[in-house]
Amino acid sequence: MTERVVLAYSGGLDTSVAIGWIAEETGAEVIAVAVDVGQGGEDLDVIRKRALACGAVEAEVADAKDEFAEEYCLPAIKANALYMDRYPLVSALSRPTIVKHLVAAAHKHGATTVAHGCTGKGNDQVRFEAGIVALAPDLKCIAPVRDYAMTRDKAIAFCEQKNLPIATSKKSPYSIDQNVFGRAVETGFLEDIWNAPIEDIYEYTSNPAQAREADEVVISFKEGVPVAIDGRPVTVLQAIQQLNVRAGAQGIGRIDMVEDRLVGIKSREVYEAPGAIALITAHQELENVTVERELARYKRQVEQRWGELVYDGQWFSPLKRALDGFIDEANQHVNGDIRMTLHGGRAVVTGRRSETSLYDFDLATYDTGDTFDQAAAKGFIDIYSLSSKIAAKRDLA
Repeated sequence: MTERVVLAYSGGLDTSVAIGWIAEETGAEVIAVAVDVGQGGEDLDVIRKRALACGAVEAEVADAKDEFAEEYCLPAIKANALYMDRYPLVSALSRPTIVKHLVAAAHKHGATTVAHGCTGKGNDQVRFEAGIVALAPDLKCIAPVRDYAMTRDKAIAFCEQKNLPIATSKKSPYSIDQNVFGRAVETGFLEDIWNAPIEDIYEYTSNPAQAREADEVVISFKEGVPVAIDGRPVTVLQAIQQLNVRAGAQGIGRIDMVEDRLVGIKSREVYEAPGAIALITAHQELENVTVERELARYKRQVEQRWGELVYDGQWFSPLKRALDGFIDEANQHVNGDIRMTLHGGRAVVTGRRSETSLYDFDLATYDTGDTFDQAAAKGFIDIYSLSSKIAAKRDLA
């Protein structure tokens, strides 16, 4: 029986060439799998037909936009996940979504190997392969660009030699990865970290310096899940899509950073994630109102570790699953509405209301009706600072 390889297929030059390249290098049949996580671009059926025309024995396409939003983006929102306190894990979240479909296709078609188009110096090779072996330890992984030196010039030559139905002339100066949660841009002139980004690299966001009227939005949450925008019910996918448009029009969600890659190098990345940043900003503020202090303090530590695990390709790991349980529990009372003003590149919270709020007006007010026992504060401070006081007496003696 001929060996079979499942290939993560985008429809572009590199993965189209990889179909025939893998067949020649390994003698295996190739099954192409394309997964729509809201990246836009060509119709899925067009991509499927191209894969077959390039030599795939089977081609599958999956509309996974709702799955991606509900099972991958939503946990990141509930975790307030920002790698290095800035990056909302745009690419890192999409990889386990794709991995799940690749493994399912491998089982369905009796494949022994899964292939992807990553290089040997990026994070995505780890995310794909660590995810694949976590779901199916017996599957092997290959990467033509990394393992068989399939450089772009060789890919173009192979494409022309085989007369494959794929354009080879247009080459963007940037490496771009996008989905409904955001967009990542790297390489080209951005590799000089002194160079400022230019407006041409952005698609999801308008220039925040351009004059426009502010946009006020109310986002409603139920147990940490965005369920309505301005009072109208939405799915998680719709919440992200609507805020991509509205926050994007205000230039919100642009991030220019030098980040620490898992492979040990620092990399300059430019992101735009308007919906993600707006939703995380709103969710964080609603947690401030509804989550008890000690739980909130500990959750911030968990959030950082959760984000690192996802960035590092450990979505399916035991620790990540355990932290998911904690995060879900911490979101049990995150219910209510957040009002935000979207303007000038910023999402600014201006109002909060919740039936599960821990904010007590009568305790917080300084006006008549204050129910806080201020006389109790002196004794509290005496006890709270006692150990430091004893140590100070010793040290000053």
